[in-house]
Amino acid sequence: MARRNSKNLDGLTERELEEALYRKRHADRKNRLTRLKDEGRVVDVPPGPADFRTYTPINVNDEPAEPKSKWSGLFNRSLLMVEIAAAAGFIWIVFSLVSSVRELNTEIQNAQEVALANIEPVATPTLPPVIDLVLLPSGHKPPIEGQPIVFEEAGNIPSHLLPLVDAYVPPPAPTPGPSHPRQVEIAKISVNAPVFQGHEPEQLKKGVGHSIGTGLAGKPGNMVLSAHNDIYGEIFRNLDQLEFGDEVVVSTGQESYTYVVNSIDFVEPTAVEVMAPTDHSSLTLISCYPYLVNNQRIIIKADLKENFTFDDQS
Repeated sequence: MARRNSKNLDGLTERELEEALYRKRHADRKNRLTRLKDEGRVVDVPPGPADFRTYTPINVNDEPAEPKSKWSGLFNRSLLMVEIAAAAGFIWIVFSLVSSVRELNTEIQNAQEVALANIEPVATPTLPPVIDLVLLPSGHKPPIEGQPIVFEEAGNIPSHLLPLVDAYVPPPAPTPGPSHPRQVEIAKISVNAPVFQGHEPEQLKKGVGHSIGTGLAGKPGNMVLSAHNDIYGEIFRNLDQLEFGDEVVVSTGQESYTYVVNSIDFVEPTAVEVMAPTDHSSLTLISCYPYLVNNQRIIIKADLKENFTFDDQS
């Protein structure tokens, strides 16, 4: 019998099971009271619910919500508006900064294109003055919007070399000769810029600087070219993307020479030995590194293509 009743309960819902349990308990309670009466006992039983359907369970977790003040809602809306305004202001500042940097770089690039189109005829070169180099060229602090650009910070200069720096007067730039570089092209990183004699700030504002006294295009010696990476057109910003075997083309206005990259290195600003002369035709590209930090220099070494062999890779 119990087995048959168990089978009958299999298809019942939770509500129907609760009702069946209620009815069973109600019947058991009634039988118990009848038995107690027959034995002569008197039991006072408080009235219970007349029907299962009148019983409504109470959830003790349901608490009445506190009424919200209209001032509280107004304050929350005000906070939301302030947050939106702050976010909009921050976005506007970032947009203005990016626009200013792009505008400056566009102006510099236009000026460099004009310089390329107006390269002066080759003249007889003047003798370059002898200079004492204590730091690699192109050094400057990271640019800050609204403040003037600060070149080579004193913290990079060893104390025993400071007297040389204080006494140093940049020499006048020599007149370019037939073998002086006038233009540099690096197809892989979309560089096409004019080259000026000297690596002082005034020359590097216009384009790429050719360090005075270093090698000439296509001739034996170490030709040193430098440019900025985050100001004045960001010409050498992507030097770190060059790889072994990439080509750099240097033009004199009469001839073009192709150099092949054979090494990439990162050094301290005082590592001036990278500019040492060589007994073969070589090229050294220099710029600050990393981008917008500028506490090191990236050094790209290349050899004239006709002298280049893959055995040169280190």
